[in-house]
Amino acid sequence: MADALLIDPATVFDNVDERRVEFSASADTDEYAFAAQYDLIEALAAEVPDDRAVALFHRHEGQIMDLAAVALARDPDQAVIVVSENDLA
Repeated sequence: MADALLIDPATVFDNVDERRVEFSASADTDEYAFAAQYDLIEALAAEVPDDRAVALFHRHEGQIMDLAAVALARDPDQAVIVVSENDLA
């Protein structure tokens, strides 16, 4: 498994109903589906995401990518790998 992920910017979207920003990323040659919960984005940005979730996601994309790699290593078999504020610990 790769140490870093490459986020596909065309796949980033705000899933308001689930309160998370979803995206696809590749590690080596494998594609994975991810979701960065609003609580994570809020912790990184020090503001409530609400209608700016995607903009805040992009502002903190490097950190989210690193945390997503950790979440992927923890549980690569999930259909959607959720990255939350708990991953900051």
